[in-house]
Amino acid sequence: MLTVPDRDALEAVNDVSMEDFPRVAPARHERDHPQVEDIDAATAEALDAIDFDDLDPDARIAITAGSRGIHDKPAVLRAAVAELEDRGFAPFLFPAMGSHGGGTADGQVETLASLGITEESIGCEIRSSMDVEEVGEDAEGRPVYASVDAIEADAIVIVNRVKAHTDFSGRIESGLCKMAVIGIGKQRGAEVAHNAAIAKGHEEVFPERASTLFSSTPVLGGVAIIENAEDRAASIEGVPVGEIVEREPALLERSKELLPTLPVDDLDLLVVDEQGKDVSGTGMDTNVLGRLLMYGQPEPDSPDFTRIHIRSLTEGSHGNGIGIGLADFAHREAVDALDLADTYLNAITGGEPARARLPVVVPTDVTALSLAYSTTGVRSAEAMRFVRVPNTLDLGEFVVSEPVGRELADHSDITIGEFEPLALDGGDLPERSYTELR
Repeated sequence: MLTVPDRDALEAVNDVSMEDFPRVAPARHERDHPQVEDIDAATAEALDAIDFDDLDPDARIAITAGSRGIHDKPAVLRAAVAELEDRGFAPFLFPAMGSHGGGTADGQVETLASLGITEESIGCEIRSSMDVEEVGEDAEGRPVYASVDAIEADAIVIVNRVKAHTDFSGRIESGLCKMAVIGIGKQRGAEVAHNAAIAKGHEEVFPERASTLFSSTPVLGGVAIIENAEDRAASIEGVPVGEIVEREPALLERSKELLPTLPVDDLDLLVVDEQGKDVSGTGMDTNVLGRLLMYGQPEPDSPDFTRIHIRSLTEGSHGNGIGIGLADFAHREAVDALDLADTYLNAITGGEPARARLPVVVPTDVTALSLAYSTTGVRSAEAMRFVRVPNTLDLGEFVVSEPVGRELADHSDITIGEFEPLALDGGDLPERSYTELR
């Protein structure tokens, strides 16, 4: 069992007290982004772009169901199933999430359930075998795998969000191609793909392996979801299989225009209340953190957050703490919640064990603040620039220290509340609803 030092032992590193830190205030970032009003109609229209004419009545159509906490994904899946059934087909879902859920059939069904995706809620069967078959090779002779459940169907429809990837930058990042390679490929396909990416780069591997899957499996097309900064669908677009590789870069660019980020890119400390697989594939979105920690990939220049403190894991993570290594400090509650087997399996399958490393484990949030002060180069505790967010997906409301608040005060799209001394509850930051300004 990991023994975490007590507060006194760690906080003796300096003479700072909590009274020395700046006051804090709630803040809200107002963002006016497009949103799909009728998910059912938009999903049906997206399916119209895909050619189902060659399928027989009652054809079995496999639909991907990933592990990300995409707000409107259950509604899109439910609408897709209903529409395909209305057309006389027999759709079913299959978990498309690489090694997530511990890399087991039951674990992946449990992961979907935590996202509100069940046979009852979606209205169709979920087939969750981890069995794969080799369906081709890449240019280096590495095998390309596909889910047996998927390739035994008469057709496959890929449903996924298109957005910036948390491991790399390229023309194609996270979206339909990635869902094909990592999702349809299951754990074995994901492991081989990530290993290949260490040698060649994700930006080369994903399109190449996706093209192999598109030509050797019954993929008919994809339904691409682009989210706005409030995590709701801004658009839903159907893409025929032959157009996915060419269309996805434009979808990615549109997604990046709507990517939620903090309105400040220079902090001494970012405090993240929770991380999890239902938040980001890396637990915390690296595009928000400004940290990749991925072999072969350069670290971003911006944003520049000197230290990061993670406070807990989401319930939907089921103990998978991948990405905890991106933080400098972690509350003992986050570490106590870790399932190391799931975390390590995900890290190795993803090709970067560093993301599963433990940060400095602290008994309280006060300890993290104290240690951060000694490791940021800030001239005084009162001058510390820090922000507290619920997670890296929900960035509309957050808490700012007074130096940050003064900088943001003139922004017309940001509202700052009243500044108050830093409140503590037994050495920890109090639970927040992030609704003080509503």
